[in-house]
Amino acid sequence: MMWRAIFLGLCVIGLAAVPFFGDDVLVQYGIDALLFATLAQAWNILGGFTGYVSFGNSSFYGLGTYGTAIAMAQLHWPFGIGLGLGAVLAVGCAVLFGIPILRLRGHYFAIATLALSASLSAIIANLDIAGRNIGLILPLTRADAAFYEEALLLLVAATATVAWIARSRFGMGLLAIREDEDAALVMGVNTTRYKIAALSLSAFFTAIAGGIHAYWITFVDPGGAFDLTLNVRMVIMAMFGGPGTVFGPLLGAFVLSAVYDVLASSISTAAALLFGLVIVLAVIFMPRGLLDLASGFRREGARYLLQNIRMHRL
Repeated sequence: MMWRAIFLGLCVIGLAAVPFFGDDVLVQYGIDALLFATLAQAWNILGGFTGYVSFGNSSFYGLGTYGTAIAMAQLHWPFGIGLGLGAVLAVGCAVLFGIPILRLRGHYFAIATLALSASLSAIIANLDIAGRNIGLILPLTRADAAFYEEALLLLVAATATVAWIARSRFGMGLLAIREDEDAALVMGVNTTRYKIAALSLSAFFTAIAGGIHAYWITFVDPGGAFDLTLNVRMVIMAMFGGPGTVFGPLLGAFVLSAVYDVLASSISTAAALLFGLVIVLAVIFMPRGLLDLASGFRREGARYLLQNIRMHRL
């Protein structure tokens, strides 16, 4: 345990040192990868531990983005207050809409969260304070190193929260809901309260990531802030690395971000097709993610892969 803590500390120190030794391109890639890792980790709190596949995290990302943008561009408030406003809007939305939506299960829940994101995008596009369809321009800044460190700090906080969840009574309740919600309810787990708490935590980290990204690129519009493909990337990264684990979403986010950026810079069409291919391969060969694939292959070798293939009748 101590050696693991030392190793993780060295990894964080190494990542924190990147702006001092890396070039501008590496720092900008790092900001993007760290924010996506945070988004995957935030989705993991609800989708990985509770088993509720949400396509509504793009709603919280958009609210965090617009909360920060409105505070800075329209109200002329500082960046920190803008982040807080975005987080409050996202968590408030999670509590308000989570109570009815979280009573749904399976694909009904997924469709409802998808509709929530589309509805919020339409509402924002008709608000004068949000710039309508034109969007908002934030104050220009050239502090990539500061944004990098903020993104890293947010990822560390999100991962620490997930690590606490994995070892807490709260986390055990979420896992019980994932395995059998009716049985968890019979055993005394307040499933509604647990699910709303998980959704609120997920919304908080997603909104903060959206706010940091908004100030970094200095421009927001409804199409980009509530982009549904962003939510798809969160899901795929978490599923690819290992849902319901502490470090799986980080692994999936870093690996897929690197591959995506390489393909996008050389063959843009291949980058767009990458995530569809990842879904197919992940479901067939590693339905529980890269971490489970590594441990399963170490225990059983090729038989682990064959079992997954037979399970899906291929």
